[in-house]
Amino acid sequence: MSSDHDHDNELDPMAARVRALETILTQKGLIDPAAIDVIVDTYETKVGPRNGAKVVAKAWSDPSFADWLRRDATAAIASLGFTGRQGEHMRAVFNTPDTHNLVVCTLCSCYPWSVLGLPPVWYKAPPYRSRAVIDPRGVLEEFGLTLPAETKIRVWDSTAELRYLVVPMRPLGSEGLSEEALADLVTRDSMIGTGLAREPA
Repeated sequence: MSSDHDHDNELDPMAARVRALETILTQKGLIDPAAIDVIVDTYETKVGPRNGAKVVAKAWSDPSFADWLRRDATAAIASLGFTGRQGEHMRAVFNTPDTHNLVVCTLCSCYPWSVLGLPPVWYKAPPYRSRAVIDPRGVLEEFGLTLPAETKIRVWDSTAELRYLVVPMRPLGSEGLSEEALADLVTRDSMIGTGLAREPA
């Protein structure tokens, strides 16, 4: 049966399968939809990339915190209340004009959920996991990020024991902004290394 014909269903095939599975498990009394909604909301809105953005914004605006983050990212991040699932052991790597950092997990998909929220689908995909190491510059270009030829790209391989947070360079024109406004400039992709922080409006 062809999968390229139109459906009345507004969901893509994967979302439709998830919906069907959730319906069956709910009907059997095995899951509570409200509990699932709370979990999803927690990772999308409370534990999402906003946590990491707050860490980066504090590092941009507080040199002593940035120094602490360099020395002991786990403790510095925990001081802001962001600990837990897959974020217990962290290292912060700082982008500079000379070096751009990129994070990958070549073995599986280790990812700091408590700091960056749910991992993007592409982060777990074999093409990203293999090519980020072999051809990081080409991978970044596919994300729309073309770096100067003289910029060194350093690839960090996350493991079950250690996960990474990229601290992107603070964008020009962001001087004088509050930490909250700075956090709005930080994207999930910039904290993985596949993007840069947004320029202020």
